[in-house]
Amino acid sequence: MVRKVMAPKNGYEDWEVTQLLANALGAGWSYTHPSEIMDEIAATTPSFAGVTYDLIDRMGSVQWPCNEKSPEGTPVMHIDGFVRGKGRFIVTEYLATDEKTGPRFPLLLTTGRILSQYNVGAQTRRTANTVWHDQDRLEIHPHDAENRGINDGDWVRLASRSGETTLRAKVTDRVAPGVVYTTFHHPDTQANVVTTDFSDWATNCPEYKVTAVQVGRSNGPSDWQEDYAAQAANARRILPAAE
Repeated sequence: MVRKVMAPKNGYEDWEVTQLLANALGAGWSYTHPSEIMDEIAATTPSFAGVTYDLIDRMGSVQWPCNEKSPEGTPVMHIDGFVRGKGRFIVTEYLATDEKTGPRFPLLLTTGRILSQYNVGAQTRRTANTVWHDQDRLEIHPHDAENRGINDGDWVRLASRSGETTLRAKVTDRVAPGVVYTTFHHPDTQANVVTTDFSDWATNCPEYKVTAVQVGRSNGPSDWQEDYAAQAANARRILPAAE
């Protein structure tokens, strides 16, 4: 906004939208220009104390910290050493997961992200990015697929000790035999209904990478998925404007 390229399409800049929301909640904000917000940041944040719109306009960009000690910013940080010292590395004992495969659940499921969808996809699923990733699919090795009579594109049931879901299969040797993989970007799949409650002992990070599962052919979405789809469609209805 120091060098505005275009006017916002909806008539409001981001800071104005935020101010409208804040004032609707009774905040009583009265900013008239984003430079006033920058001035407030500089007044309250020591590492930004010297940042102003005039300085940014003159220099093009400013690297923080920018203050009395570094009035034109700090292009390179930690020249003589890290400000907070060196990192601490602690060796911890390896603890194996309690999750085990067996006759009922012989495969291991691992889940993750895909490049075209940011995090869970709550934002990017609303864009044309869905052209690249329009649904979560279960990647399964050709040997495991053949043993189960699964062809590429078939509906399959993915079940664990925690729950189950259905999605379409993608037969590929990208995954090793005995391992299946899917993403978690689409809420109508909800991959986490399958993953367990186990977590890392030190960080409490959920154990999304090793869930014992079984995969078999399916006729289509499960009952909970059909209920979810109906609820989602109902929630997206837009009532006609009142006359």
